[in-house]
Amino acid sequence: MQLQCPMPKLDFDTIHLGHGSGGTLTSQLLDTGVFKLLANDLLNKKHDGAIFNLNGKVAMSTDTYVVSPIFFEGGNIGDLAINGTVNDLAMCGAAAKYLSLGFVLEEGLKMTEFWEILLSIKAACEVAGVQVVTGDTKVVERGKGDKIFINTTGIGEVHASANIDIDNVKAGDKIILSGPLARHGITIMSHRQGLQFETTISSDTRPLNKIVLELLNEFGEQIHLLRDPTRGGLATVLNEIAQDAKLGIDISQKNIPVEEEVYGACEMLGLDPLYVANEGLFVAVIDADIADKFLVQLEQWQHGVAASIIGEVTTEHARQVLMKSNIGGRRVVNMLAGEQLPRIC
Repeated sequence: MQLQCPMPKLDFDTIHLGHGSGGTLTSQLLDTGVFKLLANDLLNKKHDGAIFNLNGKVAMSTDTYVVSPIFFEGGNIGDLAINGTVNDLAMCGAAAKYLSLGFVLEEGLKMTEFWEILLSIKAACEVAGVQVVTGDTKVVERGKGDKIFINTTGIGEVHASANIDIDNVKAGDKIILSGPLARHGITIMSHRQGLQFETTISSDTRPLNKIVLELLNEFGEQIHLLRDPTRGGLATVLNEIAQDAKLGIDISQKNIPVEEEVYGACEMLGLDPLYVANEGLFVAVIDADIADKFLVQLEQWQHGVAASIIGEVTTEHARQVLMKSNIGGRRVVNMLAGEQLPRIC
């Protein structure tokens, strides 16, 4: 979804320190940009906060986005920030309803870049069905930031049938991955290094809330845990689950979907797809009895055609993840020891 909204005529074409002063320049920046573009009944009040009603259990999540570069194939830091927090709430079984939006802008940021980011934020909000209702803007001196950092905090209502908790994970549970690995991290790395591939690799940034709620409608409490494998990738998420549940995890390499061009790029860069970041995938730990039906429903989602049952939970080798390789051997998949790809989200 791409919005075509012309940028308003302004007296400035770059961000200055005065735009963070709280005075006239700040008002011009916000009134002609953020408030007008993201307008809704709650945000329009321009209060220090927002007052609204929610029913039942409520989930809340916050995240800060510092990706470099801020524009990449398939998205930018704006839609990444919206989708990221929407997805964090979805992993709690919650439908995001309201977001706060905080900007840290570096002096010298071009208004054309800021406007493009705002358009992406608006489009992402409309796709996910969420509203920005409050926020904040700060400006730092040139060289003290990296063009723009964004913080989003989200609040949503937990699905009535959701009981997503690490304590529900048990031996025999199946582990499902919703799609192919490593698109986002490889996209960021290729932009950063100026690499060109025969096919265009783009980020998988997207909202997951609607498909997760459909699955909860169908399977409810039989979905034991949901996680999105962002920083640290699939390997890190599976290790965290194994350690927190005090159980082992067995996975099969042949069942883990990785697109050919992404796998080739990983080999070229010396990266393991298991550790590369994703932004539009989730891992589901579910009751074994529903695994086949769960997979069929997930495959009907436009981004779920490559979804796969990649492994299961076991009482053996507690707190460890073991992978059966394509050639039949088994190896331990450890937690990521350092930072494989800096500034990917």
